[in-house]
Amino acid sequence: MGLLTQGTPLSWEDTKKWADHVRKHGIKQFVAQYKKLMSRKKDVLYWGDEIEYQLIKFDHINRKVYVALKAQDVLRRLKENSEKNSNTPETTSWHPEYASYQVEGTPGKPYGGLMAHFNTVEANMSQRRKEIQDQLEEDEAPLSLTVFPRLGCGTFTWPIAKANPVNGISRSLFFPDEAINQGHVRFKTVTRNCRVRRTEKILINIPIYKDINTQSPFIEDFSILGDDGTSAAAAKPDHIYMDCMGFGMGNCCLQVTFQASCLDEAKVLYDQLAVMCPIMLALSASSPVYRGYLSDNDTRWPVISGACDDRTKEERGVEPLKENQYRIAKSRYDSIDSFISTLGEQYNDIHLTFNQEIFEELIAQGVDDLLARHIAHIFIRDPISLFVEHLDEDDENDTDHFENIQSTNWQTMRFKPPPPNSNIGWRVEFRPMEAQLTDFESAAFSVFILLLTRVILSYQLNFLIPISKVDENMKTAYKRDAVISDKFFFRKNILTEYCKNTLNGFGITDTNQEYELMTINEIFHGKEDFPGLLPLIDSYIDSIDIDVDTKCTVTQYVRLISLRASGHLQTTAKWIRNFVLNHPEYKQDSVVSDSINYDLLCQMTQISRGELYDPKHLFPHVSKSSNMIPEAVCQAEAFLDQKFSCGQCR
Repeated sequence: MGLLTQGTPLSWEDTKKWADHVRKHGIKQFVAQYKKLMSRKKDVLYWGDEIEYQLIKFDHINRKVYVALKAQDVLRRLKENSEKNSNTPETTSWHPEYASYQVEGTPGKPYGGLMAHFNTVEANMSQRRKEIQDQLEEDEAPLSLTVFPRLGCGTFTWPIAKANPVNGISRSLFFPDEAINQGHVRFKTVTRNCRVRRTEKILINIPIYKDINTQSPFIEDFSILGDDGTSAAAAKPDHIYMDCMGFGMGNCCLQVTFQASCLDEAKVLYDQLAVMCPIMLALSASSPVYRGYLSDNDTRWPVISGACDDRTKEERGVEPLKENQYRIAKSRYDSIDSFISTLGEQYNDIHLTFNQEIFEELIAQGVDDLLARHIAHIFIRDPISLFVEHLDEDDENDTDHFENIQSTNWQTMRFKPPPPNSNIGWRVEFRPMEAQLTDFESAAFSVFILLLTRVILSYQLNFLIPISKVDENMKTAYKRDAVISDKFFFRKNILTEYCKNTLNGFGITDTNQEYELMTINEIFHGKEDFPGLLPLIDSYIDSIDIDVDTKCTVTQYVRLISLRASGHLQTTAKWIRNFVLNHPEYKQDSVVSDSINYDLLCQMTQISRGELYDPKHLFPHVSKSSNMIPEAVCQAEAFLDQKFSCGQCR
């Protein structure tokens, strides 16, 4: 969730008084590091993933499932064990997350730039899952699950905790304070301050999936939960209503961070990967259920965007500007608003709100125009978590004030300056992807993004389109079955002259039309006037020195991406939706009951452990870290050989 500073938290009223101080010194801190490191070059590729896990508890007698509120204790033991094993190849690292049923795991050391490191990714992810499981009871499991389907439904926590809509931190009708991380005060502080700054409760409305027996219009009665009428007024008909940060920050995702060789390369990767964010969000979709109802969306993004929206009515344009300085178009948690590379400048076609004073200071200090606008844009936000002990810092050697605002702009991409006094270089973080059930899927998505960065840089590809079209793509990516049913704006002439001279045989001619609507299948596999991303990746793999084992591993990962992009394999969201729709107890009313949820999560746990598979969703793989049973391997290979006998997508 970003910077986790220890200390005594300030109230929002006091935090607001110090906001200009934090912005002023945050910029000084950025400038100090920028001047020291702007010319840093030749950093090698290091990269790593972050996977968030939910701790789940099963009641097999009553056929119920809960989120287990024990992350603080589990995390303490995980950290102790990691310190003991810090020099082993399977070293892991553990971090707190927003909810008291979440932990975040990363590799203890970053992966390197050698292709052989691809063989360690899935093994490290499997090691993380095993380490968490070792700290849990027999009836508990760690799931890399984006959204707990019945989050906010009655007694969904263990131990049982009840929401407090009158005196609770979030004032939620559904989400108890006990479900917020109890080990670090920042999480409760951010929850409270976002609500108080906004001057009203968080508001999330997600369209419900309208089935045959779904109430029409779908309207809920919240009075029995203690609603004073504000929630009833805020909830839209035919929508699933949620009312606090926990419904977004209590979800899980998969993120990947890359170190660039220099500042300019980091800018290029930031821009080029930003275009891929909506595409990969749709491809990794895994969250069709919210608060016990099937929704008409497949991804978490609009939920978490609403959950972190601390804008006032003035900033949202509901009321005239009086107390606030800016109209702000988006939540803190949303897609990026500007490209920052030289090539990207011409595609910045939306109005960018930024702090003019900060922008002029950055320009005066030698920061280029595009990066200065980006920093001045994220610094229109206030700090929402501030600690007494960290009000005054050494601006030459500390970056807490900069990171306070930088790390609470939760965008699809994050541009990350090097930390002070470290050997870490300029980095970019790819943030949109949803959590995947298995380590194989998580490794496949992570490795694919890494491969894509290598192809972008090696072939000097250009994905850029107007950033307004990237925003439109994000809205498309939310939709049910967007991966196979919708089209996305994508650049047609991605091959630069360098690429055309390097790659012979693609036969792609120039076009005057820079971009057009394409299916994800076309984006990945190509069509008559577009090469496709996967053929370019295949060409790259064939051009480098790679051993047989590594090529086998990479081929399986790319194969999964290929099959998901073509629709031959279902996204996790599609698989979950179909499981619910076909459950014998489902009443075609959009309701995901306790018993349906129990059966769903039991099966998801088996899948995550490699004990079960559904060939419509996943093919089994063979790797050094694979624990899938041999019978499942044979059965699924037979299924795939029959279905794809023509060799398509293999």
